[in-house]
Amino acid sequence: MTHPPRLLKVPLAFLAAALTTELLDELVDGVTGAAWPLVRHDLALSYLEVGLLLGLPALLANLVEPVLGVLADFGQRRTLVLGGGLVFAASLALFALAGGFWPLLAALGLFYPASGAFVSLTQAALMDAEPGRREQNMARWSLAGSVGNVVGPLLVGLALTLGLGWRPVYGLLAALTGVALVVVWRSPAALASRPAAPLEWRGTVRGLWAALRRGEVWRALLLLEAANLMLDVLRGFLALYFVDTVGTTPGTGGLAVAVFTGVGLVGDVLVLPLLERVPGVRYLRLSALVTAAVFPAFLLAPSVAVKLALLGLLGLLNAGWYAVLQARLYASLPERSGTVMALGSVAGMAGGAVPLLLGAVAGRFGLETALWCLLAGPLALLVGLPRLRPG
Repeated sequence: MTHPPRLLKVPLAFLAAALTTELLDELVDGVTGAAWPLVRHDLALSYLEVGLLLGLPALLANLVEPVLGVLADFGQRRTLVLGGGLVFAASLALFALAGGFWPLLAALGLFYPASGAFVSLTQAALMDAEPGRREQNMARWSLAGSVGNVVGPLLVGLALTLGLGWRPVYGLLAALTGVALVVVWRSPAALASRPAAPLEWRGTVRGLWAALRRGEVWRALLLLEAANLMLDVLRGFLALYFVDTVGTTPGTGGLAVAVFTGVGLVGDVLVLPLLERVPGVRYLRLSALVTAAVFPAFLLAPSVAVKLALLGLLGLLNAGWYAVLQARLYASLPERSGTVMALGSVAGMAGGAVPLLLGAVAGRFGLETALWCLLAGPLALLVGLPRLRPG
């Protein structure tokens, strides 16, 4: 009996290291979300300073990442990944030692672009390693990220229980990044991109524009942003919805977020074997159809218990959405995974306006009305995804 070729194409050490980079990235996200009240209190930060710390580094990353993606396609991927990993670890250590606003801003200003180089380009390397199994590997990637999102707040809670505070948690993350970086460094073949070519920026910009004009590329980018309405965007408004609209306590609002992410983690586990048997697009169409029925039921449900149950079902249904759609984006530009990263950053800048628009709708018509707009996500998937014939 012959082994499936997938076991021969990606070294297990590199697969483990790649998934660890995503785990670390989402661990940092989960830890930071839980630690912000502690950081703000310990360092006497104003809400304006917190807003600047969250907004400015993200803007910087969206400006830098397209350049990193282009450089990766010109043979510099391994250098960028390893350099990004070093800066990633250093920024976490700086965050752990920060004594005020400016060191924190420096730490986050380094972290966000470093994450693009270290994490996003490692994802690109994983996609290039097995073109025929992008969906399955992206599902593994999403599962690693979900674990990080769930474990991050628990790690902060454990540190507080032990009386350690938030600083040792960031020190631990910096040390774990160093371990993962060593494993990635020992996989040079997996990080290799096509041979370096002379970099000509005018032609490069024209190439990016030509790629963006291709129907399958811009359609994949739009569908990713549409799917995100039922992922990060919904998660970002959940606690506010339960507290301000449903009228629950902040504790119940936190429970709603935990239900959504916790059941989503289970869904990410279940979707792995499912994608081995069912084409990703077919699964996505079916789950989007059910989501389009469940989400209105969630908003209209009369009791908190029913809302929480339906919210858990939504977390289960949207598992695999990012994995399948991101894999399709990579497939639309084979051997140009750095360009995929660049275009994703550009689309991310446009997608960043969505929460602002929803906030404006909520301020004018109420938060529940704003959440009804999120139904556009599954409906866009039903319209935009190709139909597969049976058999």
